[in-house]
Amino acid sequence: MECMRTPFTRHLGPPCHYSEHNHFKRRISSIPCYKSTNASCRLNLTTVVYPMHPVNLKNKDCRAFAASVDLEEEEEHSSNLPEGPTDDASGRTISRKLTQDELKALLADSERLKLTKKLSEANQHNRFLKRQLQTKDDALVDFKSQLAVLELELQALVSLAEEVVSSGIPPDSKQINGNYVQAHLLSRLKAMHEKIKEQIVDVDSFKFQDVTVTWVGMAESVQVMGSFDGWSHGEELSPEYAGDYTKFSTTLKLRPGRYEIKFLVDGEWQLSPEFPTTGEGLLENNLLIAE
Repeated sequence: MECMRTPFTRHLGPPCHYSEHNHFKRRISSIPCYKSTNASCRLNLTTVVYPMHPVNLKNKDCRAFAASVDLEEEEEHSSNLPEGPTDDASGRTISRKLTQDELKALLADSERLKLTKKLSEANQHNRFLKRQLQTKDDALVDFKSQLAVLELELQALVSLAEEVVSSGIPPDSKQINGNYVQAHLLSRLKAMHEKIKEQIVDVDSFKFQDVTVTWVGMAESVQVMGSFDGWSHGEELSPEYAGDYTKFSTTLKLRPGRYEIKFLVDGEWQLSPEFPTTGEGLLENNLLIAE
């Protein structure tokens, strides 16, 4: 305990009048006071009255009282106060049981954290797949450009071969399968030119295209599911508010073909009148055509 002693000069006051009951003079004196820097040490200043001359204390009306004040005990008492949970009379810790609503809230928070973690992992995997698709799409575009250059060169060679054939073939020219070399070369160049054209078309069929999907109505969340990803994750539609209705839309990267889709609106399956339908009953879906 850190205490600072503040000295007070003992002051003996003037003699007071005789006590009405004990008939002796008394004086007022002050006692030393200890001022502590600790808030738990507090001491009240008490005025002490004592007689100037010895008196007979045998009088039953006169009693001597003494009380010791220990600052350390007070500090010890204050420091021993419990800071944790309160105890009952038997010394056992009082514990409050959680209500049913609190337990449900804790379980809901735990499940929400698990779902959020799974959703985050799914989104990361989805972004990774999109990056891979974009890389392959770029490779296809590069390959298509190379095929286009080759197709132009073959077209120029075909034109030259046609000019050679049209200018006349010398009688002593070599023949292959009954045809002159010039005519045979022209036919082979034309065949290669057609194959290059077909490969360019095939590359276009592998290239992803941006297809816009929309759904109009009043809803909080709309998701499009379909055969474009095996009915697995789907794609979330972004809302655009327009007065009395809301237009939800998204852009899908699809290869040319026919796809079956269906909209998940606020947890319920719905069809859109803006797309044609295929199938019947529970198997009825919207038809999305990517050209």
